[in-house]
Amino acid sequence: MATELDDLSAFVAVARAGGFREAARVSGVSASGLSEALRRLETRLGARLLHRTTRSISTTEAGTRLFERLSPALTEIDAALDAVHADTDRPAGTLRLNVPANVARTVLPGILPSFLKAHPQIRVEVTVEDSFVDILASGADAGIRYEERLEQDMIAVPIGPRSQRIITAAAPAYLDVHGRPAHPRDLLHHACLRLRFSSGALAIWEFERGDEVIRIDPPGPLLIQPGSACDLLVEAAMAGLGVVRLFEDWLAPAMRSGTLERILDEWDEPFSGPMLYYSGRRQLPPPLRAFIDFTRKEPVALQAQG
Repeated sequence: MATELDDLSAFVAVARAGGFREAARVSGVSASGLSEALRRLETRLGARLLHRTTRSISTTEAGTRLFERLSPALTEIDAALDAVHADTDRPAGTLRLNVPANVARTVLPGILPSFLKAHPQIRVEVTVEDSFVDILASGADAGIRYEERLEQDMIAVPIGPRSQRIITAAAPAYLDVHGRPAHPRDLLHHACLRLRFSSGALAIWEFERGDEVIRIDPPGPLLIQPGSACDLLVEAAMAGLGVVRLFEDWLAPAMRSGTLERILDEWDEPFSGPMLYYSGRRQLPPPLRAFIDFTRKEPVALQAQG
């Protein structure tokens, strides 16, 4: 039974990581050990679970069905074991969070350092992902998203700054040459530096002033996926390549130094900050319970990035 469970865990690790090397790094099991576990499991089930090529690994139809059923179950087993072994005064174990790039950049730095100092027995694993995701199927204990992107039937609690803003800016030299937009639609005649989600969809630029909402899809010379590469958008904007629109926290240093100039600020309405969400249908793992309690007790730390 233990061997079967190990083989199932190996399959989930490889399927989740998209490869043996990354799964080995995350799980602490060698790539050859994972490969042997997959061979045993496929032999026992009489079905191929993974498509293997020299460059990529993906689940077969049978593998996808198995992964969708197994992943939440194994996550629940891990939570149950954590609950048994946890010291109520010193919670231990792993907390797995799935967050978008802007939360990893602007919210978690004000929370995780002090949380980890307060709970040295807890290890935090953060997966940065901007798309919609089933947190249980992904193996996460909790996710952080904004209200319009929360999964259904989840418990959600506020985390981080309770108000945020997306703003528009460009280098003063660029604006001196190309003019300062007076209305969002003027951006259709500017070079705009854009984000493209992992799904392939472009992030539409939305502006709001009072009851008026403007959505535009402006042209531009640079497209990147969200994440650390957003720094490239900021650098490109500071170099005078065009107009950028990102979270205010990301652009604030450049505006303070004068390398970027804010534009169209009357169209940047604040919106509600992020929410930590988790399933109410499963027992809370001790690390997650400790994290929730910590965010409620440390309001100063949570506002530090706001």
